[in-house]
Amino acid sequence: MARRQTWMVVAGGVAALLGALWLALVWFIPSDEDLAAHAAGELQGRLGVPVRLGALHWRLLPVPAIVLEDVATDQPQAITVKTLTAYPDLLALLQRRVILDRVELDGAVVPQLSLRALDATSRGAPAETAEAGATPLARFVFRDLTWLSRLGVAVVYDGEIDFDPGWRPRQAVLRRPGFSPATDLTLTRQGQEDRWAARINLGGGTAHGEVRFQTRADGRLALDGELRPSGVDVASAVAAFNRKPVIAGKASGNTVLSAQADTLVGLAQSLHTKTVFTMGASTLLRFDLDKAIRSFGQDHAGQTALEAVSGQMDTQNTPRGMVTQFTGIKASSGALSASGKARLANRQIEAEFAVDLVDGIVGVPLVLSGPVDKVAVSVPKGAVAGALLGTAVLPGIGTAIGARVGATLGRLFDSGPDRQPGKATPATPGTAP
Repeated sequence: MARRQTWMVVAGGVAALLGALWLALVWFIPSDEDLAAHAAGELQGRLGVPVRLGALHWRLLPVPAIVLEDVATDQPQAITVKTLTAYPDLLALLQRRVILDRVELDGAVVPQLSLRALDATSRGAPAETAEAGATPLARFVFRDLTWLSRLGVAVVYDGEIDFDPGWRPRQAVLRRPGFSPATDLTLTRQGQEDRWAARINLGGGTAHGEVRFQTRADGRLALDGELRPSGVDVASAVAAFNRKPVIAGKASGNTVLSAQADTLVGLAQSLHTKTVFTMGASTLLRFDLDKAIRSFGQDHAGQTALEAVSGQMDTQNTPRGMVTQFTGIKASSGALSASGKARLANRQIEAEFAVDLVDGIVGVPLVLSGPVDKVAVSVPKGAVAGALLGTAVLPGIGTAIGARVGATLGRLFDSGPDRQPGKATPATPGTAP
């Protein structure tokens, strides 16, 4: 009987303690309406655009959490969030401080074009708004986050970020769910320095390296780093981001990346990469070089088998999208060799190559221009005749000299209009879009 009374006293004490804690939480926690109004105002102040909240409520069991539902920015292409759940630190909450143990995002759409409006309100690094030594958010997990490119290409990501004080990621993982081979990025902070080891799995290969971040004395943000692509299947890598590949084959090389800006959004928009690459046996998809030359650009359907490809690829992010430039391109096979350059921006291509065929036609200019889904190909008849005459004029001197003479004579034979299928002229590498 004594034990039973003791147990009842203990149980009653625990119940009273839980009741007191519940009353304390209810007392200190604001109402859903107050929270919704405060959250909408806070988001608008930080983002610089109006924000609509479908619903906001507290969930006290199984653990206290704040749940936001159907969040959307008031923009032509809205940034939307289906559900955002925040798990606050209870001790900090009772002290009227907001520290979050974890935030989980389930379902979101982020249009690239809508980020422009957020740039003006994101001045400086995140650490400037955080208390010294504080970690306002310990862990951020996101699922089913759709990135919508400025041209409407949608790519879904999952991932998580663990933060150190000052919003510095201690570890971050970004992955393409459901895609094979595995496509993911893992960043791991090196000690307390602002540099991260990068491990990238892409196209059945890797691109490991290091990235570094700094806030300069003038307040500008800077990012730089190096990656080492190895054995990356290009077609698979491109398909992982819902793009149509142009070439199939495995690439290796070295990549240098850099960016400078006043804001984090601007930093992403200014990212520049330079990759020197080599590829072994490859296939040029949906383009038959031999057929294009022999039909003077009228027919290029098919594929081209290549023994080796090399060159340099530069990408430059801009507020208007990415500009990609290929320079020093050299490709060869048993039937032909080609060299040249290309520029791709806003799904428009401008390219010029010199193609040599083994049967004596050398130095033939091949011009591509127009939208990538309907490329216009030009092979001037006069240039082909000039190339043939060039090799006849200088037999035995070598393909290179013959190609130069052939190209020169080709311009004399060329009447002009058949050399340019479009108005655009191939841009010089490094020029603005």
